[in-house]
Amino acid sequence: MSFFVIESEEERKAKQQLEKRTDAEAQRIKRFLAMPDLSRTPASPLAELIQRVKLTPTFKDFDDIKIPEIVPTHVLFDLFNMPPGHPARSKSDTYYIDDEHVLRTHDTVFWYYYLNHPEIKKRIEKNETLGVICYGKVYRKDEIDRHHMNVFHQFGGLYIGPDDKVNITPDDLKKALAEVARSVFGQTQIRFYEHNFPYTDPSFEMEAEINNKWVEMVGSGMARRSVLANFGLTGYHGWAFGFGMERLAIVSMQLPDIRLLWSQDPRVVKQLKLGRKYQEVSKFPPISRDISFIVDKSFVPNNYFDLIRDIGGDLVEQVELLDKYEDEKKFGKDKISYTYRVVYRSIDRTLKSGEVEPLQNKLIEETKKQFSAEIR
Repeated sequence: MSFFVIESEEERKAKQQLEKRTDAEAQRIKRFLAMPDLSRTPASPLAELIQRVKLTPTFKDFDDIKIPEIVPTHVLFDLFNMPPGHPARSKSDTYYIDDEHVLRTHDTVFWYYYLNHPEIKKRIEKNETLGVICYGKVYRKDEIDRHHMNVFHQFGGLYIGPDDKVNITPDDLKKALAEVARSVFGQTQIRFYEHNFPYTDPSFEMEAEINNKWVEMVGSGMARRSVLANFGLTGYHGWAFGFGMERLAIVSMQLPDIRLLWSQDPRVVKQLKLGRKYQEVSKFPPISRDISFIVDKSFVPNNYFDLIRDIGGDLVEQVELLDKYEDEKKFGKDKISYTYRVVYRSIDRTLKSGEVEPLQNKLIEETKKQFSAEIR
């Protein structure tokens, strides 16, 4: 097994430009990049998950690659069958550094960096079979609730070989993914059903039976030859997969809140072990505040959730849409009314109204300022 760390001049320059900026989006992105990579934090269950998978028979000899977090759009999207106009490229879903660079939204982009590495090119010239894993933070605009964050972690794998030397099948893929599931959950039942992904065909979703419920776990499939050809590789075939690490960890420990994975509270940290059911340290009471406003129809909820995160940080447990409607006579043409409930709750202490009121007041002011909203 070899370990590769890819240094990107494009990423270095993008970070330099970010440092010079003081706008809200730049500040937000710098904060995301500074957050720890839990898959490389020894005390984290995500790092434990990585080590378990690495020890399984299939993956123990795979290469390990660490790739840039800021990547070119033509690599992340164009080379992976997501052309202009694809929903994944929307600025309501993706964090753009500039028109040509984004925070990576999926870790499958590691295919590009791995297959273009000089050492791997030499192995390809020798007609060798290749296996590699990649893991780390990814970034995607998302709603706010107890099971979603816009900064999360993915784990991906790729196994390909020469057409004239090996025959890699979907059954081989399913065997490998069964090892992943059982390394995390023990002797659980698993099943597969057909799915659709831009960079694999055929594609499969794997589910595992946990606590008598079937839970989606891993997206996978046979690597599309057209995508491999985008990196200059022909005459090879094989399988690939990717999964969100938080999903597996939350299910394994029955965690009630994704924010617990980031907790520094010793009472929480000592419990975060895969396979160990989490026991509530204490259920601190929530404080809820509603906000109603009228905005232009161009309003993008995911951008609003970013503002709420900026202001409330990890004190925001959930944001619920209570009401949304149009009334041209009442609000005017191309206007729409929204009402959200912001639920504030700390995972390690009791919040006081005096802490929440300044946050909610700032949210009201910034809603007016940044979205030209009329508060109702």
